[in-house]
Parts: sequence; structure tokens; C-alpha cells
Amino acid sequence: MKKLLEQIMEVARSCGAIIRDADRSQIGIKDKEGRANFVTAYDCKVQAYAEKALRQILPDAGFLGEEEGSTVDATKEYIFIVDPIDGTTNFIKDYHMSCISIGLLHNGERYLGVVYNPYLEEMFHAVKGEGAFLNGKPIHVSDEPLSNGIVLFGSSPYNAELSKASFELVYEYFQKALDIRRSGSAALDLCAVAAGRAELFFELILSPWDYAAGALIVEEAGGIVTTVSGDPLPTLVKTSIIAKNH
Repeated sequence: MKKLLEQIMEVARSCGAIIRDADRSQIGIKDKEGRANFVTAYDCKVQAYAEKALRQILPDAGFLGEEEGSTVDATKEYIFIVDPIDGTTNFIKDYHMSCISIGLLHNGERYLGVVYNPYLEEMFHAVKGEGAFLNGKPIHVSDEPLSNGIVLFGSSPYNAELSKASFELVYEYFQKALDIRRSGSAALDLCAVAAGRAELFFELILSPWDYAAGALIVEEAGGIVTTVSGDPLPTLVKTSIIAKNH
């Protein structure tokens, strides 16, 4: 397991270098389905690199990525779930809150997660049952109550029909917490909860590659992750999500 983890983290570092060192004159922005939903040449480049490298590590594993219409056989023993650039709009704007997120399922359950922000050189990782770590040091969720906490949220920008409900919920939490933050990267927001930097994160709809790694990292840091309605978080489908310290 240690070797597997190290190999996956090395893939994340290489992907992060592609993101960090991108030629900004060659980003190649295209629209995808949904409001403000973009893909760049670098999303595709990073995903292609990650898929090739990860398949060399576990040749029989399935692979589900955000780009290129990726599909996966859900019966596979191991399945990689990858967001090549979580925070694509941030990447387009050169706003340094983007990351590579690599989750690994084993027999349908979250088993390993790696999230790497190349701009801050922060590598979050977790293996099921072994705790959560930032750059090799253990992390834990905050012990603070929500009244002394920060709430992070995603505005579900690709799903305009959820905008009003999202901001109504933001206002509810704003009244209960110290303040609100919106980073534009669900994976990094989940890691912020895991590291005790914030007490709660929610978004009304996320794709599996957005939460595959971050959800496990929160759980292994002692936090709780469910759907907004409190149901168990799925693994391979779109869902709402709430992650909190207790």
C-alpha cells in the first residue's frame, strides 16, 4: 500500500506541474454543457497523462475522468476517479485555487484519495483506516462549533436551477457561522474541512470526480460526509454533499 500511495502521489505531482507551468497563451478554452462550464486543452492533457500513468500502476483498474466522455465498468475491483483540474474557471483566470484530484475505489468503496494544489505545493492524502495527511503530517477536523466556524460552499454554477436554493442555504449558514467562503474548487474545500481550516462545506450537486478523493480525506480526518439530506454519500453518481467537523 505504501508503494501504491507513493506512486499515485507522484502522478499527482506530475499532473500538478503541468497545471502550474501551463502556457497561458495556449489554454484552448471550450464550452461544455451547462452555464459557465468550461474545458481547456490542459484539462484534457492532464487527464490523458493521469490515465496513462495510473493504468501503468494498476493495469486492471477502471478509470473515470471528467473529460472526454469517460465511462467506467462499476464492477471493477479498483476504479480510479480523476478530476484533472478541479477549479477549471480558477485555472482559466489564473486564480491559484485549482488542483488535481485522484480517488481510488476498492470493491465499490472509497479507499484512497490524493488532492494536490501545485500552487501551494500542498499534497493531501488519505487511505481508508489510516488517517488523513497534509504533506506527510497528520490532519484532523476542527473541534470548533459552527458558531465559531467558517462555512465553505459551492454554488453549483453549471446547474442554474439550483442557484437560488444554494444562496438561500448560504444565507442560513451565514447567520449561524463566523463567515462564508467560496473557493471554486470542491476538492480543496473538502481538504480545508479535513485540515481544520473550515468547519463545513456543502454543494447541492457534485460529480463523482469532484468528491471522490476529498470525501475520504474528510472522513479519515475525523469528519462526517453525507448528502445534504443526510443519506450516505454515493461513489459513482452526481449527488449533493455536506462535509462537516461533527
